[in-house]
Amino acid sequence: MSNEQPEHFHQQAADALADPQLRHNFRGAMDYLRDKRKSAFADPQEEAAIRNKAEAIRQRCLRKLPDLLEQLETHCTANGIQVHWAENAEQANAIFLAIAQSCTRAVSPTDVNPPLLMVKGKSMVSEEINLNHEMAKHQITCLESDMGEYIIQLDGDTPSHIIMPAIHKNKQQVSDTFSEHLEHFTPTTDVDSLIQTGRQQLREKFRTADIGVSGVNFAVAETGTLCLVENEGNGRMCTTVPDIHIAITGIEKVVELLSDVPPLYSALTRSATGQTITTYFNLISSPRKPGELDGPKAVHLILLDNGRSQAYQDDEIRQTLQCIRCGACMNHCPVYTRIGGHAYGTVYPGPIGKIISPHLLGLEATQDLVTASSLCGACGEVCPVRIPIPSLLQRLRHDAKQPPEQGQTPLRGQQSAASTAESLMMKTFATAACHPSLYHTGTWLAGKIRHWIPDNLGHWTQCRTAPKPAATSLHHLIKQKRKGVPE
Repeated sequence: MSNEQPEHFHQQAADALADPQLRHNFRGAMDYLRDKRKSAFADPQEEAAIRNKAEAIRQRCLRKLPDLLEQLETHCTANGIQVHWAENAEQANAIFLAIAQSCTRAVSPTDVNPPLLMVKGKSMVSEEINLNHEMAKHQITCLESDMGEYIIQLDGDTPSHIIMPAIHKNKQQVSDTFSEHLEHFTPTTDVDSLIQTGRQQLREKFRTADIGVSGVNFAVAETGTLCLVENEGNGRMCTTVPDIHIAITGIEKVVELLSDVPPLYSALTRSATGQTITTYFNLISSPRKPGELDGPKAVHLILLDNGRSQAYQDDEIRQTLQCIRCGACMNHCPVYTRIGGHAYGTVYPGPIGKIISPHLLGLEATQDLVTASSLCGACGEVCPVRIPIPSLLQRLRHDAKQPPEQGQTPLRGQQSAASTAESLMMKTFATAACHPSLYHTGTWLAGKIRHWIPDNLGHWTQCRTAPKPAATSLHHLIKQKRKGVPE
């Protein structure tokens, strides 16, 4: 099982860079996804219009978020959906457990204590709360039904991308996984055969599962509707076949109107997979009604905070919550595309993970992530809701080293990366910069000892040549010129 931690980012990144197979897998996948997005946004004017509309919707909904959450609860409850609130991962898992333990079903006389089965569609929020592991502590099995999630679950692995969890594996590695864990599997690298193998394994599980679990892409306050975007059909199976459906989502996923969904849907699918529309789009507004032949008998919605309200309090940081989880920023990031998702050691990797994770885990654990960026701006240029990721990274870098300003709510772990030595050096430089004679004396001295400066200057010289001061500073050259001293 993957055991990466954000505190060990530098070593994990080095390990990823030293893995040629991993880099080859990501190189091909990222090139493919970037080309797909480029084709989906072939018209620059259309792209700008879609992104402008999506940004405006997300900002409007976030401004009204407290009221929209109450409205969502009211309409969901009226529709027969049971709404639960969770402040953190522990509370969310406790709600899952309580629902599971209250589950009643027909039990065979020969089966004294049959284990409960949850079958899951892809949900990054369930990864965020570590649902599978927590339920396993209580003999409840959580089976992933998304093909990528299913593959990595067999391996005891974790997702490396928020849209394509097994993107770090190639078809040979998937075949090896199936050979190791599935009986009667004939090794093959034919993609269609691999997909059919997974489907055959999962089909019976949908029918026998006690509970279906899903995420939520958009929760509509106006109608109390849960929207689910997918391509495989497993999401529809999870939310219709088992008698109980539990949906979990972060509180920021609420939109005001049903008419807000199509523009966001268009922005999401084009940015994520280069599709104009996905194969399935599910709208869930209630449990099964009298006379209906399918659908769950009970629907539960868990609204998770887990640090989001902290981000909401700050007008600048609030822009983080605009995210619709498309993954485009990852696909275009020169850091992520070379080291993959596991190196970050967080549920949400890549550029968006760098600005989300500090609110989930605190800056003390994630201080290295906010500096793991070249600030090239590619992530901001492709974000469908125009989150200014580079500027938010700069803000978080500042918060990691500096105390909160007056009236500002401190971020958990703020100032944890502060360095006494660095602070002293900056104060020394500031003093010298404010006193010309002292500054010029310093540059003159640096020129005299330039040959004594070591070639190894820590992290800076891992991929750079150590800087060497000029023998004579520009100031002294100009001064000599004015005096007529030959160079």
